[in-house]
Amino acid sequence: MRTHRRWAAATALATAILLSLSGVAQAQAQPSEPAGTPPGTSALPDRALTGYWHNFDNGSTVLRLSDVPDSYDLVAVAFAEADPTTPGAVTFNVSPEVSDALGGYTDDDFTQDVAALQAAGQSVILSVGGELGNVIVNNPTSAANFADSLIDLIGQYGFDGVDIDLEHGIDPTHQEMALRQVSEAIGPELIIAMAPQTLDMQSPSGAYFQLALNIQDILTVVNTQYYNSGTMLGCDGQVYAQGTVEFLAALTCIQLENGLDPSQVALGLPATSQAAGGGYVDPSVVVAALTCLAEGTGCGSFTPPNTYPGIRGAMTWSINWDATNNYQFADTVGGHLDS
Repeated sequence: MRTHRRWAAATALATAILLSLSGVAQAQAQPSEPAGTPPGTSALPDRALTGYWHNFDNGSTVLRLSDVPDSYDLVAVAFAEADPTTPGAVTFNVSPEVSDALGGYTDDDFTQDVAALQAAGQSVILSVGGELGNVIVNNPTSAANFADSLIDLIGQYGFDGVDIDLEHGIDPTHQEMALRQVSEAIGPELIIAMAPQTLDMQSPSGAYFQLALNIQDILTVVNTQYYNSGTMLGCDGQVYAQGTVEFLAALTCIQLENGLDPSQVALGLPATSQAAGGGYVDPSVVVAALTCLAEGTGCGSFTPPNTYPGIRGAMTWSINWDATNNYQFADTVGGHLDS
């Protein structure tokens, strides 16, 4: 999710994806029905801003969880790590480097901060994976281990749910099995977010897209990472370059026209140019893309086949990077979503 990510060339997948999207380009521009509450119920507002909190020190601003501005509706804690002794299981503790940078920050301090954010109306979830994380859930045993360990961590720290940010391959069958076990244990208030890379959501035939569709009844939001992507095909079969309003709208359109409810779709962008290897846009461009998808205006050269007034919102990597820029992303994009 950070710099040094895989760059993908859309041309290598052009033929297969054009076939899967052939019907979309022919659609007439008719407004979609506004979405109410998402199929997967949660405490999130209808328009939500998601941000990632670093459990590591990478040169951005090190923050206590309690320092996160209230403009972030959903805070994803990055990251849970693979348990080296139990396949599929995950672990989490406040990292020593964060604790040292803050002059002491314990698991108890963190837990109290989770409760404080929740009392202020924010939600806090645990993100699994990341660029360096390699959590493998590929059989019933690892699925059960994943679910059991995550349920324990939710109980220990008070998390509202989980974010799936697996960047080294995903098994939609067994990951679904694991998430349904967690959902059954926690209940319908569980938040399930996903953060696939751009390439992962190019076609419904992809594993990540399959997972999202398979768990649509319990899925809260998909925050696709629209950066470190190079050029990609939009829902109209045209190639778009990252870093433009056309790219954001045309790529998001693929999910909106292939089964996901608008309330389950959000745009993920880096908070600053230092936060990613490519694809940074001024936050005003994120606002323009959201307006394009919701209202069909300000889309540049792209014409959406429908409008999606119920689109959920946006995500940024990350809150810590946003802090280095006086929270420009949260103020601009969060302010737009609030209005």
